[in-house]
Amino acid sequence: MQKITPFLWFDNQAEEAVAFYLSVFKNAKPGPVMRCGDGGPGPKGSVLCASFELEGMQFTALNGGPHFKFTEAISLLIHCGSQEEVDYFWEKLGEGGQTSQCGWLKDRYGLSWQVTPDRLLELNMDPDPARAGRVMQAMMQMTKIDIAALERAAAG
Repeated sequence: MQKITPFLWFDNQAEEAVAFYLSVFKNAKPGPVMRCGDGGPGPKGSVLCASFELEGMQFTALNGGPHFKFTEAISLLIHCGSQEEVDYFWEKLGEGGQTSQCGWLKDRYGLSWQVTPDRLLELNMDPDPARAGRVMQAMMQMTKIDIAALERAAAG
């Protein structure tokens, strides 16, 4: 068992959100589901918490009510090895959500994701500061990250 588990607070869509995330990620597994009993806090039999695994990482989703919302102050970064992978996650997670700048999006539940090609991270750490700067400037103009455009910016 991992030492730290991200715990995601949903209003009342935890079960729906877990099913969505399980459908998006190919390496995903459902986990135990805790349901409300006679003592609540929700209707008897409704989902209180649902555990699940994405790409080897455990998560727990809670139906906690409308008291708290997700913000961009925390996001989940997806390391992508190709443009096809970037495009896949961008389309799937962005459907019904809201896209933003620099590869960030909010999914339909308001959870923030960074769909990030590994090549972007490599280019941003280039030992040539001019090359890395051009890559950063190019990225700042993007919504979904375009690896080929980053490569062109790096080349000058």
